[in-house]
Amino acid sequence: SYKAGMTHIVRDVDRPGSKLHKKEVAEAVSVVEAPPMIVVGFVGYVETPRGLRALTTVWAGHLSEEVKRRFYKAWHKSKQKAFTKYQKRWSD
Repeated sequence: SYKAGMTHIVRDVDRPGSKLHKKEVAEAVSVVEAPPMIVVGFVGYVETPRGLRALTTVWAGHLSEEVKRRFYKAWHKSKQKAFTKYQKRWSD
């Protein structure tokens, strides 16, 4: 992502005990430009006494070659087998 510029916003402060509580404040904000994203999976978390812990990761059924290339240091030298077993397991 790239910083495209800056602007300002006016917002209400909701901070009990503050002098600015329920008042409008002008703040500076950055405008960020980012390329479109494609979701390839998600992570499920579970609450533990020490905080959140990753429970499972679910990947998309069909990942493009562009995504698979990211998991290899030398794509051209590899056998390009990333996610093949995962896809086969879920295709049945």
